[in-house]
Amino acid sequence: MKMGGVCKIAVVCLFGFGLQGCSGERSALDPAGKEAEELAKLFWIMLSGAGIVWLFVLLATFAAVRFPSSTFAGIRPGLFIFISGVIFPTICLGGLLVHSLRLLPGARDAKADMIVKVSGEQWWWRVSYMSPGGEDVVSANEIRIPSDATVEFELTSPDIIHSFWIPVLGGKMDMIPGRTNHLRLHPEKAGVYRGVCAEYCGTSHALMGFPVVVQTQAEFDAWLKLEKSDAVPPGSPAAINGERLFMSTGCRACHTVRGTEARGQIGPDLTHFGGRKTVGAGILANTSANVEKWLRDTGKVKPAVRMPEFNMLHSGETRDLAAYLTGLK
Repeated sequence: MKMGGVCKIAVVCLFGFGLQGCSGERSALDPAGKEAEELAKLFWIMLSGAGIVWLFVLLATFAAVRFPSSTFAGIRPGLFIFISGVIFPTICLGGLLVHSLRLLPGARDAKADMIVKVSGEQWWWRVSYMSPGGEDVVSANEIRIPSDATVEFELTSPDIIHSFWIPVLGGKMDMIPGRTNHLRLHPEKAGVYRGVCAEYCGTSHALMGFPVVVQTQAEFDAWLKLEKSDAVPPGSPAAINGERLFMSTGCRACHTVRGTEARGQIGPDLTHFGGRKTVGAGILANTSANVEKWLRDTGKVKPAVRMPEFNMLHSGETRDLAAYLTGLK
């Protein structure tokens, strides 16, 4: 094969790989909500404008090289520079400014359909939903919201600056200690997406993600009712022993499991841990094997995490503890 053919294939492959970033559960160019759709439109408008400018410069450079200088004798240099360097950029940037101002959050006169409080910790997410009765339903490391509803997120942090971002639903918002920021999103497509921390926050910043489950209003209401309830008592012998280990090895000092003696507030609420999709804030799929791995090799799975490793347990005890945790649904 000739070198030219190889180059063409390489260009096509690189272009194809690049297009993969335009879709998927974490792509801002594959919107699933109103805010993300507006941001995607702005991106394509700016890309088109940049393409036009690039083409204009390319054509001007080609003309300057291809044609003799006498061809441009009738053009006044000062006027050309003023038009192309002042008038044209002012019109383009002014148009982009007017369009982007339309995307700013409007007045908050209208009441949001629901409020979700999210606190960015090192390196996980504390989540609570305001129920219709006014009380908070506490969860962690996963966001569930109904489609076709306006959701207001109240964003805080107790330690350092984080940034809450669900690319397919809208823009990011910083989480600043001592301050509560507000972000409104309106999801339109049901599905499972991914959120991330978009501000470097330490060693495990890249391992601080969370699944985002957008479901119908009826499905969300049923889930919230279940999430509000206490934990289901363990049924199998392994899970019963796992609960005993959970209470006796120090887990309850950091974690809450409603309906039990575990009342810890340092780490994530585990009342319905078994119903979540991931372990360790979006790192591993929530399976018994991965829970065992997390318990044994916590620091390897998420470096600098504050949770200690439970490698003092033998394999049977770790398996029983994982059975208890995955049964909390």
